[in-house]
Amino acid sequence: MSKLMSGIMSYILPPSNDVFYSLFEEGTKCCKQAAELFHEILENGITEDHIARARQYKHASSKNIKKTLEVLDTSFVTPIDREDIQNISTLLNKITKKITKACINLKIYKLDSFTDNLKNQSQTLIAATNELEQIFANFKKPTISDMTAKNLKMKEIETRGDEILFAATEALFSGKYDALNVIKLRDIHKDLENALDSCYAVSDAVVSVVLKLS
Repeated sequence: MSKLMSGIMSYILPPSNDVFYSLFEEGTKCCKQAAELFHEILENGITEDHIARARQYKHASSKNIKKTLEVLDTSFVTPIDREDIQNISTLLNKITKKITKACINLKIYKLDSFTDNLKNQSQTLIAATNELEQIFANFKKPTISDMTAKNLKMKEIETRGDEILFAATEALFSGKYDALNVIKLRDIHKDLENALDSCYAVSDAVVSVVLKLS
């Protein structure tokens, strides 16, 4: 077979059934690593190694979505709708970017003590990324009941995150903190909340895909 014909056939034929699912799992791994890193920083204090790892995870996530879009661009047939692949990949990348940004800002803002609300939000984010890991571990052979149950659990986690953010905001404007620290902490809380919201958006997108395929 000529190179031209081989290229045409690789475009027409669907890619390996595993390729996009593997890329989703890799994107989820970046999210989980970033969430665990943020929690580690809160527990032990920030170091230059933490900053290097934050940048490493962000780079790995960006590389993963780039690879996903490249495969998508060269595939005529895909196992699920193209817009769903792009949407899920973009959201996973957003999660990692928001968390790693929060990690780096802890260094930039020179914060050396962390509130209970921030620690609680970090724990909630770890729960959300753990749930994402379970979702994509079963995405290749999903059932509606299983994915719906996981989506409901993710919604509970996201709602818990909303409650923590409300408590954090109330505390920040209680007069206990100076104005500059209010701005710093509110910025970090906002990035973590955006990451949590994106975790639920990913879960919701997966359920939509499963319903379309059923």
